[in-house]
Amino acid sequence: MDSEVTPVHAEIALVVNGTEHRLRVDTRASLLDTLREELGLTGSKKGCDHGQCGACTVLLDGRRANACLALAVAHDGADVVTVEGLARDGRLSALQEAFIEHDGFQCGYCTPGQLCSATAVLDEADQGWPSAVTEDLSADPVLDDDEIRERMSGNLCRCGAYTGIVKAVRQAARRTETETEEARA
Repeated sequence: MDSEVTPVHAEIALVVNGTEHRLRVDTRASLLDTLREELGLTGSKKGCDHGQCGACTVLLDGRRANACLALAVAHDGADVVTVEGLARDGRLSALQEAFIEHDGFQCGYCTPGQLCSATAVLDEADQGWPSAVTEDLSADPVLDDDEIRERMSGNLCRCGAYTGIVKAVRQAARRTETETEEARA
């Protein structure tokens, strides 16, 4: 018997960081490998390749996802945002600036996944989604340290920059709240 497996390919389209890409991918290829190898977007990292560390976290149709566990072919037509897409018009997002200010990274390997996950944390809280530690389910969640730690628990940092990461997310959450209040006024 021949042990060679003939790859099966499929044509897909992905909108990545606002740009549509039409790709021919191996149906076994992960979204992470497709982003890195086909599109050259190497910000998302391959850490464990088992969905346990969060280094590959991206925003997939507005929700955070482990790109190493997602088959690219299963997300034909999806909107993907990687760390490269968080900045706008050459300016870092408030969250990226807060990570720098609070030293929310050390070696930087987990930072892209941390930033994508934290971006989703801010959006989830803004939409009123509770977490496992949210005490009052009838009120909008308050992103205190316990909430932030719980919501970021899927992203590991081997350097232990958690204190800076929590401070950065808290600062960005406060800035977002202030901007929302100013927009309403």
